[in-house]
Order: sequence, then C-alpha cells, then structure tokens
Amino acid sequence: MTDWTGKRYWLVGASEGLGAALAQRLSAAGAEVIVSARNADRLAEVVADLPGPARAVPVDVTDDESVAQAAGAVGEIDGMVYLAGVYWPQPSTRWTPAEVTAMADVNFTGAVRVLGAIIPGMVARDTGHIVLTGSLSGFRGLPGAIGYASSKAGVMHLAESMRADLWRTGVRVQLANPGFIKTRLTDKNDFHMPFLMQPDEAAGEMFALMDDERAFQRHFPRLFSYVFRLSRFLPDWAYYRIFA
Repeated sequence: MTDWTGKRYWLVGASEGLGAALAQRLSAAGAEVIVSARNADRLAEVVADLPGPARAVPVDVTDDESVAQAAGAVGEIDGMVYLAGVYWPQPSTRWTPAEVTAMADVNFTGAVRVLGAIIPGMVARDTGHIVLTGSLSGFRGLPGAIGYASSKAGVMHLAESMRADLWRTGVRVQLANPGFIKTRLTDKNDFHMPFLMQPDEAAGEMFALMDDERAFQRHFPRLFSYVFRLSRFLPDWAYYRIFA
C-alpha cells in the first residue's frame, strides 16, 4: 500500500466525472491534489469540495504553451494522473473530421504533451508515479469508435512502452482500463451500456490500482473486461462476424 500523506498529485482532466471522483479519493487519503482542465469555474468547485489541501491550475492539453505554463505552475510533483478525454460516437461511414481529430488530440496527443513536460524531471530525480487512463474499448477495433477507441489504444500502448523503459527505475507507470462510466460523454450513446459504473465506483477501482505498488494495470469492471481482453485471441473472420 502507498502512504499518501503529503504526496502531491496532478490530476489532468479532473473537472467532473471520474477525475473529480478520484480527486476526492486522493484528497481523503492525505494527498495534496492539483486539478486541471479547461473549465476554471468547475475546477474551483472541485477544489472547494475536497477535504485536504488542493488547488486548481487550468490547462488546455491541445496547446503546447498552455501545457508548459501549467506544468511550471504545478511545480515538482510525486505523481500525475491523465484523465482528460473527449468522445463522440463515430463510425467510418459518418466521419466528422473535427470530432475525430479532437479525440486524437485530447485523448492521446494531450497525454503525450503533459508527459513531455514532467517525465524528464521524474527520470532525472529517479522518482515519480504516472497513471494513464486507457479503456476496454482499446483492446481491439470496434465499430463506431474510430476516434475514441483508437486514441485509447494509443494511450494503452504508450503506457506499456513506458513501463518497459522505466520499470527498473524509480518512476512507476500504471494503466487503468475502465469500461462504461456514467458521465456527460457516455450520455451521448444511444445503445445499452452493460455494467455501467458510477464515477465514484470507477474512482475506487482506479485508487485501488494506484494503491498497489506492485500492479501495472487494472481492467474494470472485471467480468465485463474479459469480453474485450479475450477478443484478442479470436481470428479475424470470427471477431468481425461477432463485433462488426
């Protein structure tokens, strides 16, 4: 288990939903929490509700200069959790360039921008904790998910590569892969979402991962995750007949 007392964690994408719920968990455990997103007013509300020391640093993860300024304002940290994400249901037959590009830029490239601002310092100090948020949708291509699932697959692959590079150092890398979480993003879906989780429930799973210093990744809900994880072993003809 991790001793959270006095640790400083930067949560990027924490103005609502899973990010705000995880901020509550970390703050209650004794960590100092810095929350970031684009909506400064909503960030102020999140900070006001936290039980421990906290502050807000607005950031636009699609802008290099904004990320650099935010990282400078945040200063030296013990850990960073990347939770920022945007989503529109998007099949290839109804490709909307602005929306697909935004999903790639926020969900994946945004993570790369933030990591570029903090990883060199962590490596130099030989200490730090990075948590990236993937998705069960990232295990294999899914219909109607060209922007979201693809960007999350990139995040998952990035986390695996970082783990391979850093696992013998003092920088710990972890990957959380949630399923459906009740947020304004999933409210856009017009289909049944099995095992739909509330943000606080998902934050509990994510906090459990972060609290386990030996674990690299966690997929949740566990039972639902087997559908996606086992799909990787299906031959193409069977996979696309079932999922497409």
